[in-house]
Formats: sequence, C-alpha cells, structure tokens
Amino acid sequence: MELFHADPLANLLPYDGTVQYFGRILDQSQAEFYLQQMLENIEWKNDEAFIFGRHYITKRKVAWYGDADYAYTYSNITRQALTWTEDLLFLRNLVESTCSFRFNSCLLNLYHDGDEGMAWHSDDEKSLGENTVIASLSLGAERRFAFRHKQTGETIGTVLEAGSLLIMKDATQTNWLHSLPKSKKVKSPRVNLTFRTIKL
Repeated sequence: MELFHADPLANLLPYDGTVQYFGRILDQSQAEFYLQQMLENIEWKNDEAFIFGRHYITKRKVAWYGDADYAYTYSNITRQALTWTEDLLFLRNLVESTCSFRFNSCLLNLYHDGDEGMAWHSDDEKSLGENTVIASLSLGAERRFAFRHKQTGETIGTVLEAGSLLIMKDATQTNWLHSLPKSKKVKSPRVNLTFRTIKL
C-alpha cells in the first residue's frame, strides 16, 4: 500500500513557530499493529496534575520512556522514565530517520475515545530547553489537533491520521498553545507518541 506523504516543508503555522506535517509514515496495517502493541504492552497510568493546589486524576492515561531514568515534571507531577520497549525503539528510529532529529525520550498519551482530550497548553518545561523539537506520532482514531497563538488568539487546526507524524519546533512552544479537542463522534482509542529530548 502506497503511503500518503504530505509536504513536510510546508509550515502549518503562519508565524512565530514551525509545525510540519509529514502525513502517514506507517501504512494502515502497520498503524493497527503498533496501536495494539501500545495498548497491550505499555505501562499506562492515569495522568495526574496539581492545579491551584488541587489534585486531579484524568481518565486519559500516560507513560514516560527514555534512554535513562530521566525525571520529567509537568503539571507539578514528576515522572521517572521507563526503559524503552522494542516497539518503541523501532518507532523512534522510524521517526528520527523521517525528520532527521534525535530524541532521547517519549511521553505517550492514551485517549480511550472522543470524550477524552487535552486542554490548551504548551510543552515549554525547562527540562526540554528553548526552541525544543517534539515529534508526534498518531495511532488509532483520527483526531483534530488545534493551535492557538498566545498573543493574537488566532487558531489553526488539522486532522491527524493514524500512522501520521507531526513535528513542532523552533519557537512554537513559546508562542503557541495546542490542544486535542473532545469529540463525541470518536468512539475508538487513540495513542499519541510524543518524542522529546530532555536536556541533561
């Protein structure tokens, strides 16, 4: 099956950042296979956050893997990286060869259906450094992904296909928020692998 390739040189953002969409880098059967591997073999835990002194536990689940037991803190919760699985290493190598960036860690998100999403936020933690590069590989249900400029409020959205790769880099995290809106039309799970580089 021939893969659909978007133009990775095109920037989805009009200014103040760079987002490139490569389209599908896995065909349908590969995407379905790795979705099942992620659902069955990843050590999922419900995500947590401390916001204004209150402790929240989400239905959405997460997992954190890396080259070493890196500590990663976001939403005032610190996680220790687990050891890569063979499937995660294969997918990391595929992503790295596609976008020509090197990553030492991966934060995975599991959305069971469209009732689960992600609110507006930026991945601007100090441990990721300035102008960080984040590669987002999508498996499972197609979902809309949105960006909102922090100053102008301008919004831009795209649909992420199963097996597709999206790259956020340059000043994107400084100037733009991103979110995964909820959708009652989506009845099946989505796994999102966000490959990152923790600064040591």
